[in-house]
Parts: sequence; C-alpha cells; structure tokens
Amino acid sequence: MKNTMKAVLLHGAKDLRLENFRMPDLFPGMVLLRIKRVGICGSDLHYFEDGYCGSFIPTRPFILGHELTAEVIAANGDSSSLPAIGSRVTVNPARACGFCDYCKSGRTNLCRSTIMLGSGSTDPPTDGAMAEYISVRGDQCHLLPDKIDDGFGAMIEPLAVALHAVKRAGTVSGKRVLVTGGGTIGLLTALTAKSSGAITVAVSDIVPERRKSALDSGVDIVLDPAEKNLNEKVKEISGDGFDIIFEASGASTALRQAFDLVKPGGSIVQIGTLNTEDIPLPANQVMVKEIQFIGSFRYGNVFDEAIRLVESGKIDLRPFITGILPMNEITKAMNLAGDKIHALKVQVQI
Repeated sequence: MKNTMKAVLLHGAKDLRLENFRMPDLFPGMVLLRIKRVGICGSDLHYFEDGYCGSFIPTRPFILGHELTAEVIAANGDSSSLPAIGSRVTVNPARACGFCDYCKSGRTNLCRSTIMLGSGSTDPPTDGAMAEYISVRGDQCHLLPDKIDDGFGAMIEPLAVALHAVKRAGTVSGKRVLVTGGGTIGLLTALTAKSSGAITVAVSDIVPERRKSALDSGVDIVLDPAEKNLNEKVKEISGDGFDIIFEASGASTALRQAFDLVKPGGSIVQIGTLNTEDIPLPANQVMVKEIQFIGSFRYGNVFDEAIRLVESGKIDLRPFITGILPMNEITKAMNLAGDKIHALKVQVQI
C-alpha cells in the first residue's frame, strides 16, 4: 500500500489546495475506503467561504467532505462484522461513541463524543472525504444496491437529514405541510413528507428559481415568503394554517414567520442552522396556539431506510445533482455550489 494519496486541504478562506497527504490509519474495527464521489454540503461552503463554520475554527489545514460513495478495499478486524472487500457503500459521517446514555437509548445523533468527518469541531480537525481514501468504523458503512449509482449514494446523507426531520414531526400522513427553504435539504424534506402521505406539501423560498426547482421536483405549491398577501394564500391552502412546518432555510425571519403560519395545535420542526446569536421567539403564540417546537439534528439510524426510499423510486434524486467536477477543479466546484440560484447539489468525482 502506498504511503500518500491525493487530497484537497482547506488552508483558509478561499484557499483549497490539491496536495499529497498521508494515507489514513486503519485501526481495529475500521475499513479503508476508496472514494468515488463526494457531495458539497452547506458546511463545506462555510469553511470554504469563511475559513470556519459557526464556532468551529480549524486549528490546522484539513480535508473537507462528508457526503460520499466509496468502495471497501481493506479491513482490520473480523470479516463477519465488517463490510466485505469490494462492497460499494455510503457512510454515516457522524461516528458516535456507542457507549453513552444517548447511544444506548438509540439517539446517537445526540452523543456528546461524536466525531464528524470533514469537521473543525475537533482539535485537531477530523479529515473528511475529499481525498482518494478514507478510513471509517465498519458500522458507519451502509451497503448500496446496484440500482443506486455513485451520485445517488453520495446523496443518502442529506436525505437522511430530511428523513430524520420528518420522523421527528410524528405522523405526517394526511397533514398539510410547509417547508421553508428550497435548498437541497428543504426539497428533500418536502419529497420525504410527500412520500410519507402528506396531502399538501408547499415550499417557501424568496428565490424564484428555487421555487421553480421545487415545482419541478414534484411539490404541490410554492410560496414567496415576502408576498404581501401571503397570509391570505395560506388560508386558501390550509385554513387556519399548516399542520406541520419544517424550517430548513436557517433564516431567523423564516422561523419567526412559521409561528404565524402554523395552525393551532400544529408543529414546527427546526432543521436549518441559525446564526449563533439567540433570537426572540413568540412565546405567547406557543402557549395560546399550543405549538410544538421541535429540534431535528442530523439523523438517527435512518440510512438504510433512506437507501430503500431511493431504491424503490419513492424519492427521485435525479433533479438534485446539478454539477459534477473532478477533484482538480475543486475551487470551481465550490463556487458553483455557492450559486443559490442555479445549483442544488454539486459533487466531486474522485
């Protein structure tokens, strides 16, 4: 096995470099993966544009990327408990400890010791998937059927975010649903809600092109959150308001508006990451309307279910991949991914 590999390292804001980098260690219980495709996430964009992501400030150059399809090429451990050599997999990039109360109760996404691929949340940062190879724990891997190509495989992670959010809302069957934010996560949430039996699914976004993308992807209704007669439109669609609102934009104005557009007894599920400052919320509305305000963070144990949704055709990922570029054009790929008007999911071919 060679000692080095090609990898894209973030050195600072707007400073990505394709370099030779050491091969990852293969500790017991881990598998070595040859990367095939990597998606660019919003957090990757924050690191690229600002040099940091929220409160996560990298202490050294590191490798971005956590949405991936890869092939298992080596393993260190009992073969019966690890994916077979040659298997094609996607990866849950959040490695929980497996021993704490959260992990034991099935809420691994809340584990305080989680290590996230391609993240500056640890010191030193944890390297990600924008490289030729990566090593992960065997239980992070999820086998991909032949019907799911490499591009779709690298979309399973964001779909898992959407699926977890829909599950956090409880039963969506027969409900009227609004998703605020027409980016990748918002649209995947809308389609997941629709596939779960929601009778009306609307998407709200201030960008006209994103509203068009939402209609093209199969949602029922699109709304402009800045429209003056928005409340009247919502009454026509849903009477007293939407049963469930998923806030996926990460905009404080969208979250505040959700409290006005949700029906009494309805639920608001917060998926989007807001800025780090506290924002005022209408506590009296929460009380008077008996609104359920629910957080949704990453994903629980939903990767295999997300794979089945794609394999069955209930979720069509084809409209989402709007660009595929080689690793040596990573800066171009990042700039394309940052185009909120024309791009949904940009991926890197390794």
